[in-house]
Amino acid sequence: MGRIIAFDIGDKRIGVAVSDPFNEMALPLETYHRKAKEQDAEYLAKLAKEKNAEKIVCGLPVNFDGSKSDQTKKTQDFIDILKRFTNIEIVLFDERFTTLMAKRVLLEADMSREKRKGVIDKIAASYILEGYLSKIKNEAKVK
Repeated sequence: MGRIIAFDIGDKRIGVAVSDPFNEMALPLETYHRKAKEQDAEYLAKLAKEKNAEKIVCGLPVNFDGSKSDQTKKTQDFIDILKRFTNIEIVLFDERFTTLMAKRVLLEADMSREKRKGVIDKIAASYILEGYLSKIKNEAKVK
């Protein structure tokens, strides 16, 4: 069974998290600083392959009420580019509240604003992945 990698796709940075070998935990991996869409997609596809990912989970930003936003469209457009660089299955996962939760944890840890900027995206990606791992565990229990 391969790992699962998650991306929190933002305009300036992309947070990356990867599961442990047993797909039990989400581990923050890195914050990638964006350059150009094609270059970004190529880098992420290569990273997913290096981590032996069998699945890529991309956080999908939607409005509080679940409707689509401008950011939803930007993210979906980027995912379309990413699909050209990999044949690994890509799954979309509702990322509402993940950045908010990451921010809260880092504030509680009394981390400076500058340090928060460097880690918030990979922490948000780990929340996206954690949510996805919980979802597939719950679905397995129901079967």
